[in-house]
Amino acid sequence: VQLQASGGGLVQAGGSLTLSCAASGPSFSNYAMGWFRRAPGKEREFVATISAGGGRALSTDSVRGRFTVSRDNARNTLYLQMITLKPEDTAVYYCAAKRGLSSLTEHQYDHWGQGTLVTVSS
Repeated sequence: VQLQASGGGLVQAGGSLTLSCAASGPSFSNYAMGWFRRAPGKEREFVATISAGGGRALSTDSVRGRFTVSRDNARNTLYLQMITLKPEDTAVYYCAAKRGLSSLTEHQYDHWGQGTLVTVSS
């Protein structure tokens, strides 16, 4: 599966953005999906994951209650709705796919999108 993330941009603190990740190739609905991010000068970190069928989602503590991961298997698209954005959310956001169960662990993902930059100004 090939992934292409989009929807990043510049937003003021407190604002909202929704990221999309379009998947091409067969069997998108067989893949658990994840969002990760890399802030300037930091290592890439887990943000959220969702199961293949969309029934189970998890997110990291720092975004819980502000970010919502979802997917539309009919449209082969993964989403990350972000509200109440903070300057510390500034990062390049990556979508990723893996077969089997959803995971918080970066190295378990086999397919990665190119990343989309989110910049939150204070």
